[in-house]
Amino acid sequence: MDAPDERRAKLERLRAAGGEPFPAGTGLPERRRIADLLAAHDPDATPRAVVTVAGRVTARRDHGNSQFVDLRDESGRVQVYLQKKALGEEAFARLADALDLGDVLAARGELSRTRLGEVTVFAQAAELLAKSLAQPPNEYFGVQDVELRYRQRYVDLIANPSSFARFRARSGLVDEARRFLQDRGFLEVETPMLHAIAGGATARPFVTHHNTLDIELYLRIAPELFLKRLLVGGFERVFEIGRNFRNEGLSPRHNPEFTMLEAYWAYARAGDWMTALEELLPRLVQRCALDPAGREAPGGARLRRGELVLDLSAPFARRRYGDLIREHAGADLFDVESLRQAAARQHLPVEGRSVAQLADDLFGSCVEDRLVQPTFVTDFPIALSPLAKASPEDPRTAERFELFVAGMEVANAFSELNDPDEQLRRFQEQVARKDPELPAAVDHDYVNALRHGMPPAAGIGIGIDRLTMLLTGAESIRDVILFPLLRPVAGA
Repeated sequence: MDAPDERRAKLERLRAAGGEPFPAGTGLPERRRIADLLAAHDPDATPRAVVTVAGRVTARRDHGNSQFVDLRDESGRVQVYLQKKALGEEAFARLADALDLGDVLAARGELSRTRLGEVTVFAQAAELLAKSLAQPPNEYFGVQDVELRYRQRYVDLIANPSSFARFRARSGLVDEARRFLQDRGFLEVETPMLHAIAGGATARPFVTHHNTLDIELYLRIAPELFLKRLLVGGFERVFEIGRNFRNEGLSPRHNPEFTMLEAYWAYARAGDWMTALEELLPRLVQRCALDPAGREAPGGARLRRGELVLDLSAPFARRRYGDLIREHAGADLFDVESLRQAAARQHLPVEGRSVAQLADDLFGSCVEDRLVQPTFVTDFPIALSPLAKASPEDPRTAERFELFVAGMEVANAFSELNDPDEQLRRFQEQVARKDPELPAAVDHDYVNALRHGMPPAAGIGIGIDRLTMLLTGAESIRDVILFPLLRPVAGA
C-alpha cells in the first residue's frame, strides 16, 4: 500500500536534516525487553536505574517542548518521556517532527515515575529505528476486518494483543507437547515432505514435478509410513511435528496446509495413547490455555467457552463408533440398507457410496457436533482404517480411537497393522477403487519394510491447529495459522 503523503514528507525532511529513517541498528546499548526491565528494576529506587528500551510507538501525546510516547515490544509496554532539555534542541526537533504512530523507536534513560505515578523512561537519548510509512488502523488496538487480519497478519499482530497472545500460546503448546514426549523417551525426527506415492491418509494430494529427475511428486499428506519404517529400523519411540498438505476444501476447521504431531510407540497399543492423552491435555490446559480475549486462563483442567465449560480432567468418556451411529443416526453400522435409509433421511448422498463412506458421512452429520466433552470414540470400521490392526474382539472393527472435544476431532490413534501380506491386500484394494483421495499406487517399499518385521506398535496423530483453537477459544483454524491460504487479490 502507498504511504500517506504526510508520512512520506516526514521521511524526506528527516533525510534532508541528516537523519536516517532506517539505520543499520541502534546506537543505544544494552537494550532489553520491556517486561524484563520492569521486573528487574524498582522505579522508586535510589539511585534510579538507567535502561534502554525499543519498540513500536502505540500512542503519542505532544506537549510542545516535550512528548510522552507509549512503546510496546513483544513483552509489554512502557511510557517514554521525550524532553527538549534532555535530548537537545536539534535532536528533539528532528525527532518530534518525524515521529508517528507505528514508528519503531529506541530510548535510553532513567526509569522512574511521573507526578501521576506512571512508570516512565525519562529519555536522555532517543533514536528512530524504522519509519512507518503505512497508516496504522484507526482503532490501533483492534483490527476487526477478518479479511485484513488474515491477509496482513503483521497488521493483526501489531493491532490485536489477543492475536499476538494466541500465537505465543501456540508456540508454548508445541513446546509442551514436545517436552512431554521427550520426557517419555521419544526421539524427534524429520521425514520427507516430497513423496513419490501419496499415502498415510485419505486425502487428495498436491502434485508437483522434479525437473532433474523428471518425476511427479506429491506434497506429503501424512508422515506415517516413513515414521513406521523407523520402527522397523530399530527406533522404538519416534515423533515428528510438521506440515501436511491436503488438496481439499476450506472451512473453519480445515486448511490445505496444517500442522500435525505424529508419534509411534513400539510395543504399545492404542489404549496406551488414551492414557497419554489424559495426561497431556490437562497439562496443556494448565500451561497454555487462554480466554477468548487472549488473557491467560485460570489454572486447572477446565476451559470456559461462553456458557460452555469443558472439563479436560481425566478420565475422558469412551463411546463405541457403532453405538453413536445407532443412537444419533438411527442406523446399524454393518447393515447397508439401514445406513442408506439413514443417509437419505439426512439428505446425504447415497448412490455410489460404500458402507464405510455412508457410515463416515452419517458420523460427520449426526454425531460429531454432539461430542462436546472430551470423548474417545473407539472401534471404527476396519474399512475406514486401512493401516490399523483389526480388533481381536470384532474383526469388522479396528483397534482405533479418535478424541473429540467441542465437536472437533483433535487426535487419531490406532494399533498399527504390521502384517505385510494383509497390508499389501489393503493397499491393492485401495488402488483398485481408483478414488482420487486414495493412493494411486501400492507402496511396495513400505510393504517390504514390514516384511523385515515391525514390532507391534501404536501411533497417534494430533492436530496442532485444532488443539490451539481449543485452548485459545479461536472460532476458525485461520485464527491460529499465521499465514493461512487465501485466494490472491489483484494488485495486493
